Amino acid sequence: MKLGVITDGISRDLEYSLKVMNETGLKHAELQFVWDKEIGDQTPEEIQKIKELITKYDVSVPCITRHNFVGMLVMQTETSDEAYQKHFNGLKRCIKIAKELGTDTVRIMSFRKEMIIFGENGAEKWVASTGAWEKMLKLLEGPIQLAEDEGITLAVETGNNAMITSGWLGRKLIDDLGTKNLKIIWDIPNTLYCTEVPYPDAYEEIKDYLSHIHIKDCISDISRASVKFCPWGEGDMAPYLEPIANALKRDNYQGVISMESVYHPDGGTYEDGFRECLPMAKKLFGD
Repeated sequence: MKLGVITDGISRDLEYSLKVMNETGLKHAELQFVWDKEIGDQTPEEIQKIKELITKYDVSVPCITRHNFVGMLVMQTETSDEAYQKHFNGLKRCIKIAKELGTDTVRIMSFRKEMIIFGENGAEKWVASTGAWEKMLKLLEGPIQLAEDEGITLAVETGNNAMITSGWLGRKLIDDLGTKNLKIIWDIPNTLYCTEVPYPDAYEEIKDYLSHIHIKDCISDISRASVKFCPWGEGDMAPYLEPIANALKRDNYQGVISMESVYHPDGGTYEDGFRECLPMAKKLFGD
């Protein structure tokens, strides 16, 4: 399988991260923050430098992973708004960068979470954010049309604070939009926070909708609105890591599994956390 890492989980110094990837045998560099900027904000000269480094260190880029459309309240957002247009223009820059770096995948986020989107038997009036789902579909029409015109795949991440918190919702979004240019970045630990069962439930529903996968491990306490990151296999992901790895191998999964290196040990760095988690990542998802 294709094991990679989101590079700023090692360092925002891209060349340093790529050196570590070469040292540890990883070949797939997902780009989110590079140097002092989020991907999409670099100058043409900086993009050329990224391209040269990718070639020099012989890695591929599976996704341009900017936080497009993150944190925006769907019921208070219109496509004509300055903030929406700023994100839309950022998406355009990401598509251009994707083509320069040899990938056809760009991440989008799904605005800001409404806690209850659907309701029945009175809940639609009293507790659900009725209409939020339909409004989100409208807000995504432009990005989807852009992706179709540019021959790019948008990848919506299952996010903690997003409208799409689960694989089930990701599949519904793709089906409702009726497009082949949208897939799911399955951030499995994020979906645990909305109580989705990753395997076999979610996996069997969304395996044909996947762009690629993000994995970290964590201990969630939903009642206390708390998350603690931890080494792989020591948190809520422990029962699911091996079954998911086996299922991906069985089904000949062709996407990338990106290590999301957001854990650091007490007093340590994110690179320390990356190196601590790497042996299990390789054991489960390595070639």
